[in-house]
Amino acid sequence: MTFKFELIKKSNNSKARVGRIYTPHGVVNTPAFMPIGTLGAVKTMSPRELHEIAAEMILSNTYHLFLRPGHQLIREAGGLHKFMSWNKPILTDSGGFQVFSLAHMRKVTEQGVEFTSHLDGVKHFFTPEKVLEIQTTFGSDIMMPLDECVAYPCSKQEAERALVRTTRWAAESKHYIAGDKLQTITNGQYPVPTLFGIVQGSTFKDLRVRSALELAEIGFPGYGIGGLSVGEPQNEMFEMLDAVTDILPEAAPRHLMGVGYAPDILGAIKLGADIFDCVIPTRLARHGSFLTLEGKTNIRLAEFEKDFTPIDAKCDCYACQNFSKAYIRHLFWAREITAMHLLTIHNLRFFMRLLDQVRADILNGSG
Repeated sequence: MTFKFELIKKSNNSKARVGRIYTPHGVVNTPAFMPIGTLGAVKTMSPRELHEIAAEMILSNTYHLFLRPGHQLIREAGGLHKFMSWNKPILTDSGGFQVFSLAHMRKVTEQGVEFTSHLDGVKHFFTPEKVLEIQTTFGSDIMMPLDECVAYPCSKQEAERALVRTTRWAAESKHYIAGDKLQTITNGQYPVPTLFGIVQGSTFKDLRVRSALELAEIGFPGYGIGGLSVGEPQNEMFEMLDAVTDILPEAAPRHLMGVGYAPDILGAIKLGADIFDCVIPTRLARHGSFLTLEGKTNIRLAEFEKDFTPIDAKCDCYACQNFSKAYIRHLFWAREITAMHLLTIHNLRFFMRLLDQVRADILNGSG
């Protein structure tokens, strides 16, 4: 199965839409949320449990996997899917966000980014070509080009410099995948991953519009929208997203990168975003918080000491079907890792159920 995006229905009330992404490892129904498997594992979760909560695609991180265990070892294992025993789609990011978050440990040039490993202090150099080779070695279904993500706030001059560099690297990346080099890496065992482009421009609307226009002109099967959810107010994020989705091709999926709170996701869907990823549900679980439509609540609160009801009576996850808040609270205070595990199951399933309902509402005309 090759990559394809099928637009099934558009909302009558907003720019929301239901679609379907076809990849070599299966189908993803959109709008979709991807659990984060940074190092080839979603924290505390097994692949079997990811299947049980109905996750259809996960995101893994090129920067972290490159440093440990290394892309060559993953290649020897037969690719990332086999290495981690996950038979559904995988999207890998370029590592650009992680590199650029290490401001004191990296140097940006026109050719790429030199950075110092946070693990052992060894210096590495990522070029647009290098990150594609690494992701191809992983056998990802979807890969991202090297881009430059600026901090918020930043000057317009800084945002424009990053935009110019990101667009040029995107064009170089598309040209590179058209050659034979990546095919030799796969050795015919799996297809070259599908390459998305990434829109940048910080919170400057004219730069966002320019970036979207330039990337659409280059042409990609899908588009990431990066550099948002980095500290800017929600209304600014939505304004940038609204401008971008008016420009990006309708026939391509749009991945709003790194957005993971329910109000942000629901608002972004109405503005035309299709795919989301974030560490929020797993990170909150490790700190004792569970998610419901009312927001996040911490299981350690005294009010749950004798609460023998489930986290969410409407939730069909393993945690809610079998355990009470009182029990999970006890586990958390006893420092039992099972508490984090159960909260993670629930939080991830919460997002799967939420997007199931969003898709159903759009399809029946109420969303």
